[in-house]
Parts: sequence; C-alpha cells; structure tokens
Amino acid sequence: MTVEQVVLLAEDGSAIGVEDKAVVHHADTPLHLAFSSYVFDSAGRIVLTRRALHKKTFPGVWTNTCCGHPLPDEDMAQAVLRRLQDELGMKCSEPELLLPRFRYRAEMGGVVENEMCPVFRVLSDDEPTPNPDEVDSTERVAWSEFASGVLDGTREISPWARLQVAELVKLGPDPLQWPVADRSGLPSAVRLGSPLQ
Repeated sequence: MTVEQVVLLAEDGSAIGVEDKAVVHHADTPLHLAFSSYVFDSAGRIVLTRRALHKKTFPGVWTNTCCGHPLPDEDMAQAVLRRLQDELGMKCSEPELLLPRFRYRAEMGGVVENEMCPVFRVLSDDEPTPNPDEVDSTERVAWSEFASGVLDGTREISPWARLQVAELVKLGPDPLQWPVADRSGLPSAVRLGSPLQ
C-alpha cells in the first residue's frame, strides 16, 4: 500500500517538499497544500458532512462537503473528485474554482491545520454514501439557511468553513451563479490540467 503524502509549501505558495500525511499534522504542522469543496445539488442545497469521530484532526466536527490534500504531482481538480468518491461515493461535475487564495490556520486538541486551501464548487444530485472511515454523517441544506446560521453563530461548523462561508457569501446569494475565479491566483504549487470553466 502506497503511503499518502502531502505537498509542503513556502510562504509564497511554491512547493518545497513532501511529508507523509500520517505524520504531518501535529502541534507545529508545517504549511501545506489542501483544498475544500462545496457540493451543491440542482436546487442549490449544499451537502454538509460530519467528520468521523476517530479522525486525528477535528473529529466529529461538521464542515463543508469534503476537504483533502492533492498528492504530489496530482491535478487539483482530480484530487477533489477522488476525495469526493472516496469519502462520499459521489459522481460529480468538474470542480470550479471559487476562492484561489484561501488560507487558514486552526487548532483543536493540540493538533493544528495550516493550509493554503483553494475552494471549489462541485455540482451533483447523487445521494452521498458516507465512508465511515472518513465521514460520520451528512446533511443537505439550503445554502441561504446554512450561510445565515454560520454567519450569526447559530450553526456549529469547522473553523475553515466559517471563514470560507464569510468569503463565499460575497459572491452573491445563489451558489449556482457564483463566478468562477481566475486560476492565476492559485499557489504556484497547484497543478491544474484543463482550464476550469
């Protein structure tokens, strides 16, 4: 079985090495490359996930649809689709870039996340079938209801999703109409094959 690795980053977003995913997250986690994805159905409802209770980072926390790390030399869009399939068994449209420059640092239980983490929109009407190794449960909710709850503090959500939602609402009220971002804003370590439309 191949050891999964993540891409380590310099402050300018360039790749400076790799580290095994199993050991990269700790109290002094180095800056590394990740992504967040938000899956919407044709009615504009978002699929939320609750992270598995045994995960090392942020166990049992509700969050956006799926997060992950591209493998070294892996196309970022393909990494998004791979993780959606692995975690939720969902077949989805080509990911569309929304927030190319998103970055955050968060801590829970002595374990730190420290990521440059572009954010993508993905469309799918598939019902999720959660992989229990990754996802405890799912919920589908109208975007406006979800975003309002996050912004007024009544909906508990991961710290990165809280920051992302604050940026995403600036794109407009309808998530299906949000403009696709210019990929020139991505960290230089990101590999994207075909242009995202």
